[in-house]
Amino acid sequence: MHRNPLEGWQVDRSAIGFVGHDLQRPECIIAQPDGVLWTADARGGVMRIEPNGHQYLIAPEQTAASDSDFESRYVQSQGTSLPNGLALTPEGDFIICNWGLDRIERLDRSGKVQVMHDHLESKPLGKTNFPLRDSKGRIWFTVTTTMQPWTDSINSEVLDGYIGVIDEKGIRIVAEGFGGTNEIRFDDKEEWLYVVESNVRRISRLRLNTDGSLSDREVYGPSELEGFPDGFAFDSFGNLWVTLVMSDKLIALTPKGDVLTLLDDGNPKATAQLNLHYKQKTLTPQIMQAAHGSLAPWMASITFGGPDLRTVYLGSLQGTRIPYFRSPVAGQPLIHWC
Repeated sequence: MHRNPLEGWQVDRSAIGFVGHDLQRPECIIAQPDGVLWTADARGGVMRIEPNGHQYLIAPEQTAASDSDFESRYVQSQGTSLPNGLALTPEGDFIICNWGLDRIERLDRSGKVQVMHDHLESKPLGKTNFPLRDSKGRIWFTVTTTMQPWTDSINSEVLDGYIGVIDEKGIRIVAEGFGGTNEIRFDDKEEWLYVVESNVRRISRLRLNTDGSLSDREVYGPSELEGFPDGFAFDSFGNLWVTLVMSDKLIALTPKGDVLTLLDDGNPKATAQLNLHYKQKTLTPQIMQAAHGSLAPWMASITFGGPDLRTVYLGSLQGTRIPYFRSPVAGQPLIHWC
C-alpha cells in the first residue's frame, strides 16, 4: 500500500477560508460538482450558496422564529423547524431529517414542504438526524433518540437510537440499539454501512445484505473516541474523516486503525469539563454550550467538494459561515450524487 497522504499532515489554519454569511445552524452541507453549496438552515429550509458568494434561502413561508436561548432552541428543540441532515433526490428535491419537528420531509426548489413520515408503527419517529440515498434509490435514515430533551439520552446511557429505510415496501426499522445514532455512510462498494454513535463515542458498521437487511455489526476503530463523533466522510485512500462536536476537533481513522488529529479548534479548558461531566453522567446544556471553538462552533459535518473533491467544507451547529480548506487527498466519489 502506498504511503497514507494524511500521515504527518495537519490543516494549515492560515489557509482556511470561509464561505457564506448570516447562516443559521449550517449542520449539513451538500457540495455540487459545479461549485454550488446547499446547507441546512434553521429557518426551516436549505440555503443555496453560489460560487460567486450569492446566497438565497429555500424554505416555506412561516412566522419568523422568535429569539430564544440556546437551551430552548437547540436542546429542547420541540415544535420548531430545525433541518438537520440533507439528501438530494434525482428530481433535485431535498430529503430532510427535521430535528426540531421529529419528522422526515421532502422540500422542493419552490420551498414547498411535504411531510413524508412522522410516525413509524403508530409511534412518533423521535429525533430524526440524517438521510442517505443509495444506488438503488432507497432512503436510509437515522433517529438519534426518542427521549425528550435529547440531551437526557447522553447521561442516561440509553441505547434507543435506530436506523430505518424507506423503499417500495414502505418505512421500517432495520437496526436498533445504538447510542445516539447520527450520520451514516456506505463504503465505495456499498458492502458496509458505517454508523456514528455519538453518545457512546464510537463508529460502528453493519454489512448490507442483498435483501436490504443489515448484519454482522461491529465497532470500527477505537471502542471509544476522545470526543463525540458527529459527521464523517471517506477519502479516496480509505481514511475516515470524523468531526468531534463540541470539542471541535477533526480526526481521521486510517485503514490501519490509527487515529490522526487533522485540526484541533477546541477550547482545552471547556473540553476538559465536557469530558469530565460526560464520564460522571452529569452533562448539562450549559456545559455543552460552553465547549466549542471559533472556526466552526460545534463542528458537526464534513463534506468533500470542488471539481477534484479536495476542498473540505465543515458544517456546524452554532456557526454563521462555512470554513473550507484544501486536502492532500480527494474525497471518496459519491455512489449516487443525485
